[in-house]
Formats: sequence, structure tokens, C-alpha cells
Amino acid sequence: MIVCVIGLGQIGFPVAKYIATKGYDVYGFDINPDAVNQGIQNGKFKATTQWDQIPKAEVYIICVTTSQVNNQADLTSVFDTVKKIATTADTNTLVTIESTILPGTSKKIFEEMFKRNILLVHAPHRYWADQEDKYGVNQVRVIGGVNTESLNAGIKFYKDKLGIPMHTVSTVEIAEMCKIIENSHRYLQIAFAEDLKMMCDNIDMDFDELREAMNTKWNVDLPEARDGIGRHCLPKDIRYVTSLTPSILLSSAMDVDNKYREWLTKQKDS
Repeated sequence: MIVCVIGLGQIGFPVAKYIATKGYDVYGFDINPDAVNQGIQNGKFKATTQWDQIPKAEVYIICVTTSQVNNQADLTSVFDTVKKIATTADTNTLVTIESTILPGTSKKIFEEMFKRNILLVHAPHRYWADQEDKYGVNQVRVIGGVNTESLNAGIKFYKDKLGIPMHTVSTVEIAEMCKIIENSHRYLQIAFAEDLKMMCDNIDMDFDELREAMNTKWNVDLPEARDGIGRHCLPKDIRYVTSLTPSILLSSAMDVDNKYREWLTKQKDS
């Protein structure tokens, strides 16, 4: 079986590497020559920057980075990838989107770009590079399909062939929403920690000692308050959610993070 992984960055590289260890014929594609070289040298799979060098695959896995422009989702990279896949895909082709997308994207791609002529699932990644052994490619994942046939094919691929435990949801929209809500929930937790740290400073209390005491309770897991909520996913995904519908709570969390950053700057300058 030939598997093509599109996007060989922080997510796509370990995905392609993992699948290669299962004995499948893996081809990686990326527009970045450095990412391709890493795949060839460290991932032990074939990789290229030239799409016409990719043979027809039974499975295409989309792992390209999604972004935002003016606080709105920018899924251009996903749509551009789909256009490439559509040149060779047929009714037996399985396309799985692991990139973060908005609810409704998978159905739009299936109906408007593939004309319902493929099998399509969304299995958003949960990869965390800081603890790859525990939260790498092979961890419990959510999967949803645009139809029953697609879902069955996706489960067979991930669970049966790759040995990845999958949690099945009833609609692909639930899978799409699940990823951005997971990260929004984490954003809320960190924003609360930031707010609490500023509160503790106002009343001259040790935040770290308070946090340690709180976390002795079985259902409390307050994260650290560090340098603001950074990296790529959390700040992006919470804005994906608020682009769908207004949220007083999520908007307040973003305000807290902004005020916390300002507070940190003042602390450093004082």
C-alpha cells in the first residue's frame, strides 16, 4: 500500500515516519526542501518537493499547516493540497485530513472539490512534540467521516493497519469542532492561571505555592503561568472557534492573556 503524507513539518514528519515503520510504502511531499531532506535522512521514507514525482497512492494524509488572517481562518494550504490530490484520486482513494480545520470544511471539500468521488475522513492530530513518547502519533484520536463508507475505511486504516486507537464520532463536524475546542479549553485553563497569578500579586500571595496546594486535589490541574499563551495552535484555534460564533468566555480569556503580557512587561521594567 502506498501512503502519501502532504506536509512534512512538526506533524507530518512524525506521521510519515511512524507509517514507514509499519512497513508501508510512504511518500512525503513538502514545498520546503529542508523538510524533504529531513524526511529522507531521518524519517527513512521517500520525499520530494515535486508533486509529479509522487505515484498514485491508496491513502493521502493532509498534514499542512493552517493559519489565520485578520483573526479569520486561512485554509488555503488545505485547499491547495486537495487540488493536487484530485488529479489522481478515484473512488477507492482514502483522503484523511489531520490539519486543523473549521466545521463544514470536510463536507465542502468532499462535495465541491472531490465531487463525492473519494473516501474522506477527518482525524485531527493530537501530537505534542514535548512528550512524543506519550503524546505522539500512536495515541487515542478522534475520527469522523463524511459518510459511513469513508468512516469505515478510515477506521480500518488507522486502527487496523496502523494500530492507533480511534474514538469514532457520529459526524465529521464533531471531529472538526473537537480539535479547536480542545485547544480552546487548554487556552482557558492557562488564562485562568495567568489571571490568578496577577490576583496573587495584588494581594501579596505566592502564586506557585497556591498552585501546588490546589493541584493536590484530585480534579484540579492548574497549569503554570509563564510568558503568555504562545506557540502556534492555541492562539490560532481559539480564534477559529470565535470566528464561528461569539463567546464571552473565550473572548475574555484572550483579553486576560493580553493583559497578562502587559503585566509581565511592567514587572520586568520595574
